[in-house]
Amino acid sequence: MTTVDWSSRCVAQCARLHPYIPGKPVEQLLREKGLSHAVKLASNENPYGPAPAAVEAIRKAAAGVHRYPNGDCTQLKQALATRHGVSPAQVLPGNGSNEVLELIIRTFAGPGDEVIYAARGFIVYALATTAAGATGVAVPEQDGVTHDLEGMLQAVNANTKLVCIANPNNPTGSLLSEAALQTFFDALPRDVIVVLDEAYHEFVHGVEVDSMGRLHHPGLVICRTFSKAYGLAGLRIGYAVGDAALLAQINRFREPFNVNLLAQQAALAALGDTAWLGETVTETLSERQRLEDFLCEISMLGSPSHGNFVLLRHAEAGLIAGRLEDHGIIPRPLAPYGMPDWLRISVGTPQENDSFMSTLSDIMASIGEQA
Repeated sequence: MTTVDWSSRCVAQCARLHPYIPGKPVEQLLREKGLSHAVKLASNENPYGPAPAAVEAIRKAAAGVHRYPNGDCTQLKQALATRHGVSPAQVLPGNGSNEVLELIIRTFAGPGDEVIYAARGFIVYALATTAAGATGVAVPEQDGVTHDLEGMLQAVNANTKLVCIANPNNPTGSLLSEAALQTFFDALPRDVIVVLDEAYHEFVHGVEVDSMGRLHHPGLVICRTFSKAYGLAGLRIGYAVGDAALLAQINRFREPFNVNLLAQQAALAALGDTAWLGETVTETLSERQRLEDFLCEISMLGSPSHGNFVLLRHAEAGLIAGRLEDHGIIPRPLAPYGMPDWLRISVGTPQENDSFMSTLSDIMASIGEQA
């Protein structure tokens, strides 16, 4: 049988690409370690699951999965438009905010163009930029954690097509003030697209407050997701809000029926259950504080976080990650982001967090005895 060398057929930009590596699945760890139970604290999911109303909406919609979904997400777009005080034409749903981010970059950047993002920003910005054939400009953070807006502004030139900012930032958890962002936007050229990724918005502003509309730039596109606070990560649904004419250009690149039926109905129901969402966010923030207090007490807090995760920093982070996995707890090592001494720990349920803290205490005692 003839073996084909597929690598030789790969174009140059393909050779520079590498697949996104998510947090390790529970099933994989169970197989690797021979365990019967594991806790995943690696992907910033909502450990409490989706709203009961969303689960019921999924059940009702399941009988109709033999039909294609509404290709324009009409009901969901209207609901989101009402929530944010915009027109439906200013809303673009996607297969997770990940797809929305990729669509924006693919639409406006190509060979010879540049896309600016933080060196320790969400890794999808770099992957999507490379896939589009554009050049990524990674600007180092001013303190290793927070976006250097002045440095990003200095990187803008005639080839700059997009600037991507995550606020709060993933994976570093840092937060930029609206005043700082608006000053930055005011200094940008009017024809540059500004992607403001607000995947963790609810953990900053709560449920009742909507910051949409308080920031202004002609090319501003704000991205949100149902994967974090809303607990719908498995359904893959996110959206963007921006200028209608700008989104119309992006819509040309969108795949038909990119948001499935169950995702549309679950998101609609979740939007209406603000009481459940408020309770979940409040509990998450309380648990985040408890985890950060613990890490601070043992001198292992990397930096305060504004997302639904905390940051652990220790010279033996790699060893600690391995030991945690041995005990059935999955963290997220940040070595791929140039942070080898850091681990990102998602906020779990109180029981899951208790297990993490107890296990980490035992691990550190063991490391201390070996030193």
